[in-house]
Amino acid sequence: MVSKQITVALENGLHSKPARYFVDKAGSFVSDIRVIRHNKIIDAKSLLGLLSLGIANGSVVTVKAEGSDEKEAVEWLTRFLKGEEILY
Repeated sequence: MVSKQITVALENGLHSKPARYFVDKAGSFVSDIRVIRHNKIIDAKSLLGLLSLGIANGSVVTVKAEGSDEKEAVEWLTRFLKGEEILY
């Protein structure tokens, strides 16, 4: 299992458009991926779950993955949340 805690640096937080992109990208990985905020754990491949976390700019979240591509999944998804992978 790979886990990384980061501070979200998306100007408008994780609203619907970047959240959809995040979920689609998470779905491209084989690993089970979870996002944790305030002790609430959701499946990173669930748009409604992700939106329910209310992730704003400056929020602290943890991304965890377990599976064959766990390292790549956590690296890419945390880079996205830090504003380093804006492709949507």
